[in-house]
Amino acid sequence: MPPGGVASLGRGTPRRGDSRLAGHDLRTPTRRSHDTSTRPFGGNLFKMCDPFWMLLAMERLGHDYIVWDKAGEIEFVAPGRETVHAEFVFDDALRAEAVAATEGGDKFLRWYENDITTADGTVIARVRKQLYIRRKRRDR
Repeated sequence: MPPGGVASLGRGTPRRGDSRLAGHDLRTPTRRSHDTSTRPFGGNLFKMCDPFWMLLAMERLGHDYIVWDKAGEIEFVAPGRETVHAEFVFDDALRAEAVAATEGGDKFLRWYENDITTADGTVIARVRKQLYIRRKRRDR
């Protein structure tokens, strides 16, 4: 589980041995984690997704790359009253795209997207994160 208290929002589902995948659950809202209409706070939904794209990119690209969160946004699609889940996949194609785009030392800005869903697949929110990726200079 990543540091920084992310686990306090729900149960993470690490995929041991596969650095391309991550998942995270936000359990049914408690008295302190929902708004007056008994839906999860939007901030909690965004926070449950916040670190994963950057962490997956850092793991997949390795120490030769600088990876930062640059921007993020969330679109609320439907109310959620139950445990919700988000999956993140930084596959070989995404890695190859970042490596090719930064080969000459250029920065690479890309939006990564995922849905937050209920157990039956209902989308309650869409999250987008923009990452800044650059290959580290070799002369330093």
